[in-house]
Amino acid sequence: MAKIKFEIVTAERDVYTDDVDVVIAPGIEGQLGILPNHAPLLTMLQPGELVVRKGGEETAIFVTGGFLEVMQNRVTVLADVAERAEEIDIERAEEAKRRAEERLRLRPTEMDLAAAEVALRRALIRIKVAERRKRKPGSGGAQRL
Repeated sequence: MAKIKFEIVTAERDVYTDDVDVVIAPGIEGQLGILPNHAPLLTMLQPGELVVRKGGEETAIFVTGGFLEVMQNRVTVLADVAERAEEIDIERAEEAKRRAEERLRLRPTEMDLAAAEVALRRALIRIKVAERRKRKPGSGGAQRL
């Protein structure tokens, strides 16, 4: 089966680089599934879970946004923030969720409300991605298909 060269990077580091079977990304207008020989594409990403499938295994990666480019069987993601499932500190994410919920409960100004909603959404996505890893002990974030 044909492969896709996949790379996800942030300003600080390379998060994941490999030849993969499929990439599923949280596009700004919905989920994107990218298979080998996909048409050229450039799109923005929204905060969410990016999934990479290779050889019957899945790797989950939390992204807060950025850009995705598909060109000549190569997928490049330039992410604002990206963390593999096994890198996520669940306790830290739970604390961020509690802080955001508290800010929302206190009914802040309109500007603070939007920031609190974004913070809550990011924390919930982080927790979801990290829990995916917990469901498959010893998999390091990978999941059998």
